[in-house]
Amino acid sequence: MRNLVSLVLGGGKGTRLLPLTRHRSKPAVPLAGKYRLIDIPISNCLNSGFQQIYVLTQFNSVSLHRHIRQTYNFDHFSGGFVEILAAQQTNEETNWYQGTADAVRKQLRYIEQPGIDLVLILSGDQLYRMNFEEMVRKHRESGADVSISAVPVTEEASSDFGIMRINDDGRVVGFLEKPQNADERKMVWTDPAWLDSHGIRSGGRAYLASMGIYLFNRDVLLNLLRGSDYQDFGKEVFPLSIRTRKVQVYPFDGYWEDIGTIRAFYEANLALTSSSPPFTFVAEESPIYSRPRFLPPTRIDGATIRSSLIADGCVIEEGAVVENSVIGLRCHIGRNAVIRNSILMGTDYFDDPAVKLPPVSPGAPLDTGTTAQTILGVGAGSVIDGAIVDKNCRIGQNVKIAGADSVSNPEGSSPVVSISDGVIVVEKGAVLPDGWSLGDPV
Repeated sequence: MRNLVSLVLGGGKGTRLLPLTRHRSKPAVPLAGKYRLIDIPISNCLNSGFQQIYVLTQFNSVSLHRHIRQTYNFDHFSGGFVEILAAQQTNEETNWYQGTADAVRKQLRYIEQPGIDLVLILSGDQLYRMNFEEMVRKHRESGADVSISAVPVTEEASSDFGIMRINDDGRVVGFLEKPQNADERKMVWTDPAWLDSHGIRSGGRAYLASMGIYLFNRDVLLNLLRGSDYQDFGKEVFPLSIRTRKVQVYPFDGYWEDIGTIRAFYEANLALTSSSPPFTFVAEESPIYSRPRFLPPTRIDGATIRSSLIADGCVIEEGAVVENSVIGLRCHIGRNAVIRNSILMGTDYFDDPAVKLPPVSPGAPLDTGTTAQTILGVGAGSVIDGAIVDKNCRIGQNVKIAGADSVSNPEGSSPVVSISDGVIVVEKGAVLPDGWSLGDPV
């Protein structure tokens, strides 16, 4: 597919994913212990035979750039690439990206190259597996100018998405952003018989929600962006396309999750730990790629582990209990520690026991006036229940962190521990000394 180029949108400031996006962009947020969110759209492209990929970035993009550089390397004969298009000032443009459409508009010269007929636009913060080659085939068969992928949702969920109205041929003839009442939902209701006839098991889902995956004929995209000053694809450029072009829906019936909030991130990760997860990374014909790190196997000494994902390079000591949790790379869990319903993102490096930490002072992450001589990871006897622990944290012995619903005073509980969307989040690099407590673990 040398006539197609893929653009992966690196996302804005990611405020709804704070504090996980305080020091990294949304696509760089770790996923399932050893991946990053950006690995999902790039892997889908590669598995579909699309090897010309640009990633548009702007905010906190250093770790994302590093991950892409260390992961996606092609031989000299394939012609494939994954390249970063960072926001920059030029002689023609001095502003930052003002939205998803504006980001693509500022990089049009890269899709105007000879031989490019189709442009696939993807989000960098979604979890799904899709064969884009099938979407391209349907796009060509229908004679569409634009195709958009859509997933059926229930009436209750329809108020959280942009919902499309289609005709009997699958052409999009209307679009409503987050319909809030029965009259609005009636305008965008889809006959379940149409879904069933197109291989989609409706099952009470009669509303087609936009997945934010767009396939444009290149010249159509150029005309739409140059003929307007619209800044957002979903809210502006896509509705304009419906009014002026032939837009075809591509219904999708697989697992898809938009990981735009802390709650969505937390629930999507923990769902992967079940015996029958809604999304699996085990798929030989369409693997999810990530950076090869050459880490040692995880060592488990008499611990109890149930319904969990354990990444490479970990040490889980005797008596520890890990239940319904995701344990990231190089994570050290001490003796008799308990990790339940939690996500530990691990560390970027192995600890050096010869390095002694200085006393925690007012300028450090946590002002306790005590020393924090604890290793990277979770100390002996600590309990973490219902939390996200970001990378490179030092959690001392007998620390207690509970589910957010048991915290009586979540505001200002610590400079490095916060509650977002009802989930406790321990920020990257946090130091919690021995005996520190938040909430009431069970």
